[in-house]
Amino acid sequence: MTLHDEILEQPAALARQLASARDALGALAVRLRAKPVESFVIAARGSSDHAAIYGQYVLGVRNQLSVGLATPSVVSLYGAHPRVARSLVIGISQSGASPDIVSVLASARRAGAPTLAITNDPASPLAEAAEHVIDLAAGPERAVAATKTYTTSLLAIARLSAALDADTATAASAAAELAALPAFASAALGVESQVEAIARELRAEAGAFDRCVIVGRGFEYATAREWALKLKELARVFADPYSAADFLHGPIALVQPGIPVLVLAPAGAAADGQRELLHDLAARRVATVVVSDDAETRALGRWSIELPPGLPEWLRPVVSILPAQLFAYHATIARGLDPDAPRYLAKVTRTL
Repeated sequence: MTLHDEILEQPAALARQLASARDALGALAVRLRAKPVESFVIAARGSSDHAAIYGQYVLGVRNQLSVGLATPSVVSLYGAHPRVARSLVIGISQSGASPDIVSVLASARRAGAPTLAITNDPASPLAEAAEHVIDLAAGPERAVAATKTYTTSLLAIARLSAALDADTATAASAAAELAALPAFASAALGVESQVEAIARELRAEAGAFDRCVIVGRGFEYATAREWALKLKELARVFADPYSAADFLHGPIALVQPGIPVLVLAPAGAAADGQRELLHDLAARRVATVVVSDDAETRALGRWSIELPPGLPEWLRPVVSILPAQLFAYHATIARGLDPDAPRYLAKVTRTL
């Protein structure tokens, strides 16, 4: 199966994830209600780390829990063991094979903390180290670049958030919103011909198209990070991702004609600020690609990519990354590279 095949398979992969791990989520929710934790700590690398950033937002906004990102080297390199007994410690890894992520969960479990592995391999070392396991159920992911394991990781985190809902009406609403995700994903993939044309035009207009800036905010900050990673590992583009708030605190000095800015600007809490940024970039004659579910916002960009409307903000990153993956795929081809053979990379990376 090629990278392109796996990108297009994601609606089915999301449906599989929705049908899986119900008992595991239920057991974890019972455990956390019986003995609540004060915070969450998430250990991850690469694309999984961007899923963890999404977790910071969804668990912080919906569940009002503080979520920190673990520093695996603290445990694996320096032998320190942070006090996490009052936290749920989560490891996210598609392979479940990275020793440094495993070491964080093993240390937390020894300290008496509840632990959760989110992985595509429920027989992996990470799963063995954890008390609770959510199987991504993405199916075999053979392409080097993570696609369906990333979106199913986001969905697993969203389902964890929903499982913690104490209010019956809120829980029922979340269940209906989650069930609609595969259909929204299918709609988002329908823009491929448009995305392919934009990638080709950017390659022609921006010369080599070897550098760009990507800006998101709030829930879409994770999407900006993941989009940038896909452009780096596949198309060899120096893609620099930012939260829009951080971008305005200095890095905006980087922008100039010839360096396109890719802006995630869907409806939601961050939309007004993103539109202001787009007006500012237009005044600086900077070419932009706008990803949005709002037609007026899309009209502010040099190019635009449509997202399907009607998706709740807390779930939109599961879908907004799909046209970004297609963009990275077609940008890779436009640059004369093979998206199924990214340079220097292997499917499983085992950091210590």
